[in-house]
Amino acid sequence: MTKKLLLIDAMGLIFRAYYAMIKSPRYTTKGLNTSAALGFTNSLYEVLKNEKPTHVAVAFDTGAPTFRHIEYEHYKENREATPDDIVQSVPYIKRILDAFRIRMVGIDGYEADDLVGALAKHAEIEGFEVLMLTSDKDYGQLVSDHIKMYRPGKFGQPAEILGVQEICGKYKIERPEQLIDML
Repeated sequence: MTKKLLLIDAMGLIFRAYYAMIKSPRYTTKGLNTSAALGFTNSLYEVLKNEKPTHVAVAFDTGAPTFRHIEYEHYKENREATPDDIVQSVPYIKRILDAFRIRMVGIDGYEADDLVGALAKHAEIEGFEVLMLTSDKDYGQLVSDHIKMYRPGKFGQPAEILGVQEICGKYKIERPEQLIDML
């Protein structure tokens, strides 16, 4: 049996889910916006059902300053604050992940995407096939013969799996690592 690891950048998927439903948000009778939790769970369920990973981890930012903040004091200084509806959704999403018995990881000093990248490369060395659930084009630099991007479907379209050929073709490059220079 092939070992298959699914890695998810939690906040990337949470933001995507929230904004995908921004025009028709879902609320509880007590006024809690559940759009992010619903969209996150739907995407999670879809990839689990379709790809059947043997291992799953969801990476969260811890909120602690990262090495980037230390090296560059203005890092993300102009980024808008996270909407309260998203902040309120995170504990519920963590409860959903607990119910699925999915491992959550986070390390002070590193962003979730740093963890996903490191875990993907280490898992590849250990013989895993790796799927990174993300829409973030930066992850394309990590793609290899055994590491692929899994982009959830949107607007009724099916999910996409992007490997070396797809990344190189899309950006007209020879190797995925060249995305580092492009982006």
